[in-house]
Amino acid sequence: MPITPILAASEQGKATIQSLRDRFQMAGSACREAVDEIIASVRSNGDQALIDYSQRFDGSTLTAHQLKVSEAEFLAAEQEVSPAFQATLDKAIARIRSFHEHEKEDSWVVTRDDGTITGRLVHPVDSAGLYVPGGQGGKTPLVSSVLMNGIPAAIAGVKRVVMLTPPNREGSINPALLVAARKVGIHEVYKAGSAWGIAALAYGTKSIAPVEVIVGPGNQFVTEAKKQVSGRVRIDMIAGPSEVLIIADDSAKPAFIAADMLAQAEHDPMALAMLVTTSKRVAHAVTVEIDRLLPLLSRQDIATQSISQRGVILIADSVNAALDLANDFAAEHLELMLADPYHAMTRIRHAGAIFLGNHSPEATGDYLAGPNHVLPTMGTARFSSALGVETFLKKSSLISYSRASLLADADDIQSLANLEGLSAHALSVAIRVQDTDD
Repeated sequence: MPITPILAASEQGKATIQSLRDRFQMAGSACREAVDEIIASVRSNGDQALIDYSQRFDGSTLTAHQLKVSEAEFLAAEQEVSPAFQATLDKAIARIRSFHEHEKEDSWVVTRDDGTITGRLVHPVDSAGLYVPGGQGGKTPLVSSVLMNGIPAAIAGVKRVVMLTPPNREGSINPALLVAARKVGIHEVYKAGSAWGIAALAYGTKSIAPVEVIVGPGNQFVTEAKKQVSGRVRIDMIAGPSEVLIIADDSAKPAFIAADMLAQAEHDPMALAMLVTTSKRVAHAVTVEIDRLLPLLSRQDIATQSISQRGVILIADSVNAALDLANDFAAEHLELMLADPYHAMTRIRHAGAIFLGNHSPEATGDYLAGPNHVLPTMGTARFSSALGVETFLKKSSLISYSRASLLADADDIQSLANLEGLSAHALSVAIRVQDTDD
């Protein structure tokens, strides 16, 4: 039995709840120092640093002129993927694009009665970098990451979208990734991974021009690198281990719950699979189902480690108490396996994505439903949202005063400026009031 159910109201339950509330954590000092050194090396040595790190950590034999994926490699990739994969890819792209089209933002202006014009101009950033993890040396290409990051950038209107992903030992990229990139309008792909890839996107090298936004998942070194370059560029978020919280009552099917917890656990040994249920029967039945399903997994070792060391099953006194915990935990993925999930949904304030009912596993959102799967983790859903079109947009305020409207506001502006001790601010208004040339 990899998980022992705990009563939420018990002392052990309270301690577990507190640790889940406070689960935000940053990389350790060793990781921070290593990433700092990597970024400094890329800034100083450019392409050569990328080659050196790739040879050292990816085992590749890349040379500088092979960093950029060639047109021949793109064309070859199209011949290597199956028509069935192409069809699935097209379906996923259509769904994700349709959803994100609703996120478009328009510029707007407001004209006051005195003639003052204010507003906001919305523009895409000029360039964006998409990081796609290697996926077991390229054997398990994370195609969904290409779609979830690339499609919103395209809808936003970003002119230059760059993708970076680690090469395999032969110095190549899985063809599925290249086909996906082309289908969403990415034609500039480089073979660079981990923290050195992020550094190249932020600071640029001879081969890779810098970008203004960096998005995409990765390990602790990628996350730490994004954190360190944040401010020079925009990043999507500081992401921690992936997580799911399932809220279930006695109507839920234990096998469904167990499968969804294992789907989370197979990501990474640090992945967090949580269940809060009002039913002791369901809680114990889930543990039995986990034991039954674990041997069926291709990543059984990873899932076993995650579920046994990080998995949580809490038994709550009521659905309302369980929903309160959902808001406290602010999980990345929240599944409501309840008799009336739609009513429960109205009580949820904090979650990255909410999955309603027994037939909405997290996997639907990961691949095909349409909403973005790049979501806030570690409780940051209290103040953060999913990646979307707005991640690639910036806004400029618009202000236009006539002489009459400036005269009407002049005393108030000068009063506030003088109160703050900024006499030049007041003067900039006063000199216009005194001007009679108009």
